[in-house]
Amino acid sequence: MNKRALLDTFAAQIAADLEVLKSAALAAHEAATHAESKAEDQYDTRGLEASYLAGAQSKRVLELEELLLLFRHVDLKRFAGKDSIASTALIELSSEGAHSHYLLMPSGGGRHVEFAGKRIHVITPQSPLGETLLGKRAGDEIEVEIQRKLRDYEIVSVN
Repeated sequence: MNKRALLDTFAAQIAADLEVLKSAALAAHEAATHAESKAEDQYDTRGLEASYLAGAQSKRVLELEELLLLFRHVDLKRFAGKDSIASTALIELSSEGAHSHYLLMPSGGGRHVEFAGKRIHVITPQSPLGETLLGKRAGDEIEVEIQRKLRDYEIVSVN
């Protein structure tokens, strides 16, 4: 599987999310600074609430911009044979006959895309699954507690 093309797919998704968020942040900023947001009395908090929203959305914009840079410029490691799992590994797991695919990245966990007919999920080393996979190899079996349930996986491949 072409990991650079996969990361480009994730980058396109992040860029689209970023554009939507930028529009929302701009709207929140305009609402916070609009004349109608001026407090009419001590209990009127519309302007304050709008400014909190605008601030949080601006922070999220910065986070997504950093994530986009990561996905566009990360150095991809090539994994072969029995290499240990590390950042940028594309991992195929098998559990109870079902196969799942994960991309281990420093950040961006929780995202997923359809790519080459497979759903690829981003996980980070901070997640229970990511933490357990670090240092393992194709052929290893792992046990992970996810949502208070122990799950067994076999590592089918690492690319």
